[in-house]
Amino acid sequence: MSEVPENLKYAKSHEWVLIDGDTATVGITEHAQDLLGDLVFIELPDVGTTLEAGTECAVVESVKAASDVFCPMSGEVTEVNEDLVDAPETVNSSPYDGGWLFKMTISNAAEANDLFDPETYSGLAADDH
Repeated sequence: MSEVPENLKYAKSHEWVLIDGDTATVGITEHAQDLLGDLVFIELPDVGTTLEAGTECAVVESVKAASDVFCPMSGEVTEVNEDLVDAPETVNSSPYDGGWLFKMTISNAAEANDLFDPETYSGLAADDH
């Protein structure tokens, strides 16, 4: 079973969110990167972009397939992980630390209630195999 950190919230589409006040850090789960395989390219949103929950916000491309990343919460992108442009494989080796995709200012904190807790997400990911 993939690692599912307890301090994060999870989207059904396999993104994770670390909420710290009104800031959310977003990435893809270990389960998602495992399904994709070795990542070779990542397209990140632009800083200043306003994103809506559930909309496409980034693209991750592996040797197997390209996959859209969906924004788990609404808000404005404040920072992107530029290191991933030259080293997308960081998401494979460190999906919850060095492999974060972007940070955003949350515009609707109530959307966190629509995300899964670690236990619920673990069950979803297990069913996904």
